[in-house]
Amino acid sequence: MGRARVLDSCDEAVAGVEDGSTVLVGGFGLAGMPFDLVDALIRQGARELTVVSNNAGNGEVGLAALLRAGRVRKVVCSFPRQADSHVFDALYRAGRIELDLVPQGNLAERMRAAGAGIGAFFCPTGVGTPLAEGKETRTIDGRDYVLEYPIRGDYALISAYRADTMGNLVYRKTARNFGPVMATAAGTTIVQVGAVVPVGELHPEAVVTPSIHVDRIVPVEARHYTVEGAR
Repeated sequence: MGRARVLDSCDEAVAGVEDGSTVLVGGFGLAGMPFDLVDALIRQGARELTVVSNNAGNGEVGLAALLRAGRVRKVVCSFPRQADSHVFDALYRAGRIELDLVPQGNLAERMRAAGAGIGAFFCPTGVGTPLAEGKETRTIDGRDYVLEYPIRGDYALISAYRADTMGNLVYRKTARNFGPVMATAAGTTIVQVGAVVPVGELHPEAVVTPSIHVDRIVPVEARHYTVEGAR
């Protein structure tokens, strides 16, 4: 049997997140953002969080709402600024939040490395830029590389399309994005899903995240938002 527990509420799902935790938050902008879990985390009250996500919040919802609530000390992301990232922009300009900028491929691979038990890896992205300053470099077959370390989370908050009662997950289209790697890279993975179905209803070939990586599941109704300024 899987270790995942199916819970009744998002508040129950995020219970126990400690101050100072590193939280991996799924989503590519608003696509795949676990809005309900993030709202529950705001109510739960954990502070001084380090959040790892592709973006630094959009508009006033999801991750942006968590930032606006003053719960985040540091953001690790690849795309902090866009048309509707005004919450992060204001906090950063005021010196009230730290930023660790990570190229998008590196962000995903560093989390994948954490899940795969890889101690570190060499990557050419960022060589010769400020992103490589202070990092070990090595020339391999005539090409320069930078040593990158895994990114591990204490918790991952992700969104999936369906789960079965064991915790196996399937995703929907681009909402899949960072969910699979985050699920493997966290000590506790918490998932909001559109529906929980009996074991056997998900086709094995469609399962992307196996139940071994999932700890808590909560069914919620999907929410949809539009990025401000999107065309």
